[in-house]
Amino acid sequence: MLDKKPSKAPWPTPPFDPRFPNQNQTRNCYQNFLDYHRCMKKMNLRGKSAQPCEYFYHVYHSLCPIGWVQRWAEQIKSGTFAGKI
Repeated sequence: MLDKKPSKAPWPTPPFDPRFPNQNQTRNCYQNFLDYHRCMKKMNLRGKSAQPCEYFYHVYHSLCPIGWVQRWAEQIKSGTFAGKI
């Protein structure tokens, strides 16, 4: 599930998200990480293309520090991730 990497996005930075109007984008990063993995889970269960999930992938990859993403991925694999996916 974590090994699939979608193609590059047509935009260099994520568009404005009115849910996160402040300069600190930490919650935006985390929410898009969760949304990506939830989307992948749903699409895999339905047997559909994961192409709609690419948006979340690109947003969290442009906002989140690499160390966070790696740590969260390890936690998901080990079953200790705190978020609900």
